Amino acid sequence: MNLRISILFALGLSAALSARADEQLPVLQVGSNIYSNVTVLSVSATDVYFTYNHGKGMANTKLKNLGPELQKHFHYNPETAGKVEQKQFQANAEYQQAAIRAPAPAPPDETRMPEPAVVHASDLNWSTDFSRTLAQARADGKMVLLDFTGSDWCPWCIKFDHEVLETDQFATYARNKLELVLVDFLRTRPQDDALKQANRALADQYHVTGYPTLVLVNSAGNELGRQVGYLEGGPAVFIAELERFSRQ
Repeated sequence: MNLRISILFALGLSAALSARADEQLPVLQVGSNIYSNVTVLSVSATDVYFTYNHGKGMANTKLKNLGPELQKHFHYNPETAGKVEQKQFQANAEYQQAAIRAPAPAPPDETRMPEPAVVHASDLNWSTDFSRTLAQARADGKMVLLDFTGSDWCPWCIKFDHEVLETDQFATYARNKLELVLVDFLRTRPQDDALKQANRALADQYHVTGYPTLVLVNSAGNELGRQVGYLEGGPAVFIAELERFSRQ
């Protein structure tokens, strides 16, 4: 059985199912690249994120680069994908323009009190109590960021944590603007049953089906925007996206 037939066979087996996290594919062909023993981690409007070779490697690819059968299988919509990519491009451009227009920092005034120490990621408090966090957000005039993740098994979640959420730049922004909620779906570490149930209820409430998914809400719990899957560009791009969500 050649590889193209294998792909079609895999698609035939799963034709009645929608693309989902943990879906298994014997092979996945992207142009001239062929990945075997694939596990789908999440599917966004523009990308599919997956591991291959029994979890030894991880990658993502644009849905527009897949063949027609796979595009149909992953519910690719060129119009929707184009809008999402345009929003990402605009967010990047807005951040770059803001950085260019920002005035040069004035030299430090040594006669004034020293500036506060840099906020580190370890200084942030990620709550697991959504209701209490909403109440705190109302009191402080902040937004709430929910991080739907699988911190002990999801490679793209771990990568995004390391490159964005665990940086001083994000921590400094979050300290001023956000209350943080961790909605963690663990597989290898123990977790309280009540917390598991609460996390699942939040995922159902905000219709989260893949990880990582970052959902920004106001202090009433109304969604302002979301980032589905891994986002390249580090903390600056993610912060620009959060700022765009908050202005909509």
